[in-house]
Amino acid sequence: MSEPKSKRAPKLDGATIAEEDDGIRLDRWFKRHREGTPHALLARWARSGQLTLDGKKADVSDRIATGQKLVMPTPPVEAEARPARKGRPLTDADIELATGMVIHRDASAIVLNKPPGLATQGGTKTEQHVDGLLDALKFDGPVRPKLVHRLDKDTSGALLIARTPRAAAYFAKSFSNRSARKTYWAIVVGVPDIAQGEIDLPLAKQPGSGGEKMHVHESGLASKTRYRVIERAGNSAAWVELQPLTGRTHQLRVHMAAIGHPIVGDGKYGGKGAFLTGTISRKMHLHSRRLRIDHPDGGAIDISAEVPEHFAASLDALGFDTLLGEVGIDDVAKGPSPKAAEKAAAKAHSKQIRKARRGERRGRTATSKPTDHVGKPKAKTGKPATRKPGAKKPPRPARPR
Repeated sequence: MSEPKSKRAPKLDGATIAEEDDGIRLDRWFKRHREGTPHALLARWARSGQLTLDGKKADVSDRIATGQKLVMPTPPVEAEARPARKGRPLTDADIELATGMVIHRDASAIVLNKPPGLATQGGTKTEQHVDGLLDALKFDGPVRPKLVHRLDKDTSGALLIARTPRAAAYFAKSFSNRSARKTYWAIVVGVPDIAQGEIDLPLAKQPGSGGEKMHVHESGLASKTRYRVIERAGNSAAWVELQPLTGRTHQLRVHMAAIGHPIVGDGKYGGKGAFLTGTISRKMHLHSRRLRIDHPDGGAIDISAEVPEHFAASLDALGFDTLLGEVGIDDVAKGPSPKAAEKAAAKAHSKQIRKARRGERRGRTATSKPTDHVGKPKAKTGKPATRKPGAKKPPRPARPR
């Protein structure tokens, strides 16, 4: 009697979690990168242990982290060919909102100035989000644009959208290898003791928060943030420039709160102490000010996004000079220090004075006679007497006793 044929093992597929996907749910990753894979199929893979992260059994609700190795079965052809579920039809207001956010557009990329309060992607009880508005930003492009990174719902500013699959892969790699440069502006409570520095604190998901909140933990992922105090409002608040050197979830918010200066309006990490009194808005004051990234067609994108109304009003209310924010961290790091610049200016001024004086001396006539400080001719002075070699020194006069 022949043995029963064993079930054929499914073909496996794999992927490495990129930086822009850090902290999202596993099922959200599939919506981004394996569009059309049914949720029921994902759940079946998870139950049977065919879905793993770093070799361990994974669930569709697990939060994923940068660098994790995801292994999954190759989806059947019918699942791959299944069209993605269409979102709700866009209204005229949706289209106006989407197109009004555009601050840069070319054949491969679109940059939006996302307002605070608008989520980047959908979630529980989130009906309006940037991802759901992308159909309005197709313009004359061949396909629907695609998100390549994200901003928190309450964070405003520059958000990059790829217009082609090639551009999406190129930009995703730039964010993953950290060649892209993101610069943020924030208003924080209090003033850091050191005006410019680097925060190096590992971050991990906070237990009991369902992955929705991060905290500093020695076993967490390496996280680094550069910062610079642009200006201070006494001891109550400071306007700072932030540059994330890694891309962890809520990194800037956790780092600033960890050093005792939470971002104004960030009650999630700063509690009641994150709010200022008076006319300062209770909205979060974190803005993606500038984005610099290489372009897939050559050159680079370097774009700045204007701050939202509440942020601008707070800058004005606190008496900050907006021109001071135009000098970035990189410019300050490469340029001379203020003291060195002052010394250089003084040196140049002195050099000009010396040149002018040399010109005056050259202009003197040969017949002119040198004068003393009152204008009278200077008396001729003879050369001091010198001793001949071998001559004895004259005797010193005797001291009176």
